[in-house]
Amino acid sequence: MRIALLGTRGIPAQYGGFETFAEELSTRLVSRGHTVTVYCRESAPGSLYRGIHRQYLPTIRHKYFDTLAHTGLSTLHLLAHRADVALYCNGANAIYTWLPRLARMPVALNVDGLERKRKKWNQLAKKWYHLSEWLSTFCPTRIVTDAAEIERYYRDTYRAPSTFIPYGADLGPVPWQPMLGLNPGQYFLYVTRFEPENNPLAVRESFETVATTMNLALVGDAPYAPGYIARVRATTDPRVLLPGAIYGEGYRVLQSHCYAYIHATEVGGTHPALIEAMGRGALILYLHTPENEEVAGGVGLPFTLPTLASVLRAALALSPAERQHLRQAALERVRQRYSWDAVTTQYETLFQELCRGRG
Repeated sequence: MRIALLGTRGIPAQYGGFETFAEELSTRLVSRGHTVTVYCRESAPGSLYRGIHRQYLPTIRHKYFDTLAHTGLSTLHLLAHRADVALYCNGANAIYTWLPRLARMPVALNVDGLERKRKKWNQLAKKWYHLSEWLSTFCPTRIVTDAAEIERYYRDTYRAPSTFIPYGADLGPVPWQPMLGLNPGQYFLYVTRFEPENNPLAVRESFETVATTMNLALVGDAPYAPGYIARVRATTDPRVLLPGAIYGEGYRVLQSHCYAYIHATEVGGTHPALIEAMGRGALILYLHTPENEEVAGGVGLPFTLPTLASVLRAALALSPAERQHLRQAALERVRQRYSWDAVTTQYETLFQELCRGRG
């Protein structure tokens, strides 16, 4: 099949979950003999990356127009350069998905989570995302949801069925290498975009009340939140490290060797960093939301923002045997439910059904 992937920032993955998804899914589809084109916002040397065709197109660098501008232009390019099936990412792009369908190209749309609940958006943007939820129910050929909670939301709110395909992750830790002056097993880790609904400020402030010699590594950044990022970085605690965004092998090393991984995101479906940390065998502390509970329930320690400090202390008090039990349980949960190979097979099956006209 010729498969086009639109709506992300592109590959290689250097931003967030959708970009990692695009790279991991596309490389595996290519290895299975498919031709994959990923539309990218950043130019890079060479049009071929790990066997994937990169199609660079310009965009408008603006918080509210970046995604819509680039996906609109990508859609026009797709109409002139046909694929057998197209996968759009981000529910905000639903408005474009009817155009390939008019050209007799089947379209799947991964809607992600309930983006309109993010605090970073103004009222107009939130209304657009709410409208996009409705558009998602009939503009694409098929909706894809990556969390059972989101699948239920679309079914209960719009009576719209969707195909549930979770996010994926690799399995097992990678070898330690020196990172940020840290010692393996002697730091808490949180990797996220520094935006209010992800609560990096609350994580930092809670950690600072805990008596420990361990470090807290807060890894991440955000392109459109300078004021909030400044507040997150305004610490005098020498235990807190704020190195900015880290990708690739460094990211994998940090997840593999932390004492515990903190996941404090409120909004969204299945969060990639949470599953990835579980797949590395990390001890998981997670904010108690239905979506996070769906992923980590029973294999991690839940918290609310007011109880985070006490849960950090409880994690420090765990015996080595208790920590190992939870880590192994997290890894096994990913092995059974969230492997990239299984995710790729589900998408491949979906694309084949759509191409046969069964969507």
